[in-house]
Amino acid sequence: MRFEELSWFDVESYLEKDDRLMLVIGACEQHAYLSLLTDVKIPLALADAASKQTGVLVAPPLNFGVSPYFKAYPGTLSLQVKTFLNVIGDLVRSVHKQGFRRLLFLNGHGGNDPARARLSELANQLDSLQVLWYSWWGSHSVEVLAQKYDLEPNHANWLEAFPFTKVSPLPEEKKNPPHVPGILSAEKVRELYGDGSFGGAYEVEDGVMDDIFQAALQDVLQKLKFSSPGR
Repeated sequence: MRFEELSWFDVESYLEKDDRLMLVIGACEQHAYLSLLTDVKIPLALADAASKQTGVLVAPPLNFGVSPYFKAYPGTLSLQVKTFLNVIGDLVRSVHKQGFRRLLFLNGHGGNDPARARLSELANQLDSLQVLWYSWWGSHSVEVLAQKYDLEPNHANWLEAFPFTKVSPLPEEKKNPPHVPGILSAEKVRELYGDGSFGGAYEVEDGVMDDIFQAALQDVLQKLKFSSPGR
């Protein structure tokens, strides 16, 4: 259940029986032939599926993240790291004041990793706050499936090409991953990566993607039990 489907009365009633909340963070950035909001759509789909099974609320997603390296691609909207960290802090303090104590962050974007240090600080500052973090593409369960199908996961390749992230036809041929000499400017990144994919197959069979999604969903359901530290 999402906040957008509720009134504040509903949330207050929820807090009388549960203090868990899922917060989706992602990015608005180039994903080659996939949606600019791919990094939001995937963790939000996981949150919705987990909410249907558990009843845990889903806060509105944060559609913007830290993506300075893709700013030469039209449609990429990036926050400064300090801005992003301040937003994360403000959101956590807001929900903590209302009574939420167990927060699961479902992250869809690697550039958002600096938030983990801020969340650690907050866990030491706010009473009874417990925070878990899950980046679906980096989970062991997804890694195992990629190895099973002999596929190399990468940005804007098959790994993120779910039916709900595709917005245009995808190339049939595989892309050779380019050599990356180091940290580059946004203009150099576009010159190097071209269409934006980091290489490999652009898409695979739907059955593979179903397996990936279900594996990630089981991870989320397990974390909602809050029985172990976040990954």
